[in-house]
Amino acid sequence: MKKLQTSALFFLMPALILLSVLALFPILSVFWISLFRRLLIFDITRFVWLDNYSFLLQDSRFWNAFRNTAYFTAISVILELMLGLSVAVLLNREFRGKGVMRSIILVPWAIPTVVSAKMWEWIFNADFGILNHILKSNINWLGNPAWAIHAAIAVDVWKTVPFVAILLMAGLQTIPHGLYEAAQIDGASAWRTFIHITLPLLKPLILICAIFRTLDAFRVFDVIYVLTGGGPANSTESLSVYAYKVLFQTLQFGYGSSLAVVVFLTVGSITIAYMRLLRSESQ
Repeated sequence: MKKLQTSALFFLMPALILLSVLALFPILSVFWISLFRRLLIFDITRFVWLDNYSFLLQDSRFWNAFRNTAYFTAISVILELMLGLSVAVLLNREFRGKGVMRSIILVPWAIPTVVSAKMWEWIFNADFGILNHILKSNINWLGNPAWAIHAAIAVDVWKTVPFVAILLMAGLQTIPHGLYEAAQIDGASAWRTFIHITLPLLKPLILICAIFRTLDAFRVFDVIYVLTGGGPANSTESLSVYAYKVLFQTLQFGYGSSLAVVVFLTVGSITIAYMRLLRSESQ
């Protein structure tokens, strides 16, 4: 067994080395740039050590972006898991046209994010949007700070629920049907069957979906940038949008790189926490 593991590691080594170089070089380069005060527009490059990170901790706009990102991630992931599980359970049942419904549910996931965000921007339009027409209201969905972040969450949920549903539906099909037959014979209700059979057996896959969606949602950029650009009054500005503006609009490469490093470290910490949780569940 040990010899087999050594052989497998030997064959994987070239790919591991290549991936390590491709991943580590950009990471180290960004970290190195973050140690400089680098303003291309004024041709300033000065080594400042950790001053960018010290300023970041006092930057109210950074903390606002962090709160927006955390809120966006928490609400969108919870809704996507709940709705995705509900859709997966429904599509796992036998009914006429099930294959067609499975194809239709994938349409939002297949549409490019920028295209779907632009489509929803028109749906949310305060003057001509179909949503206000249906609701017979004049809500400024993208211009009101109280509504804008929730509009962005709704677009993200609409697009990514199919991804969660398809993964969980695949997991549902691996559950032995005999377990449901035994529960039915014992007189268990549909709800108790779901709680005591379906949910525990799907728990590892739900956790994997949560990992993918949390990491993706925390790095959100395109949906928010297309819908609101981070506005109004930075109420929807995420960490990725803020880093983009600092890096490519104000050309503050040093401070922008420190923001990128913080995003990377936060995502890495979330990944480690999820992996530990997944490992504890598998034991």
